[in-house]
Parts: sequence; structure tokens; C-alpha cells
Amino acid sequence: MPELICQDCGKKMFHENEQTLKIEHAVHKKFCRKTPGKHYSYMHRDLINTSCMDEERRNDSEGKSVLKT
Repeated sequence: MPELICQDCGKKMFHENEQTLKIEHAVHKKFCRKTPGKHYSYMHRDLINTSCMDEERRNDSEGKSVLKT
């Protein structure tokens, strides 16, 4: 079974279909946190608590708020 290992974070990806594995790897490269062994939550809001739940990702690379008000 074909497999790939991300050089940045160490995630092992495998799939029976090699083309599907290439697509999975391409998507992973776009979202890879480049930190081995760590898991991160996605930033989201609920109706009760409007404060940012993931301070690390509160602003984009230009310093603009990601959350819509």
C-alpha cells in the first residue's frame, strides 16, 4: 500500500489508490502546522461565547482579525 510521511510534522499518510494519496498529501501540505506530534483545534465561535477560542490564530499574517463581527 503506497504511503507518504510528511517531512515537517511526521504524519504518516497511506491509501490504496496512489492518486488519492497524492491529493491527500497536497491538502495536508496546505494545512500542515509543521510541529511534530502536536494537535491544534480550529478557531470557531458559538452563540454564547463570542471571544476567540484559539488566540494563536486570532489574526491573519497581516494582523487583520479573522473573525467576522
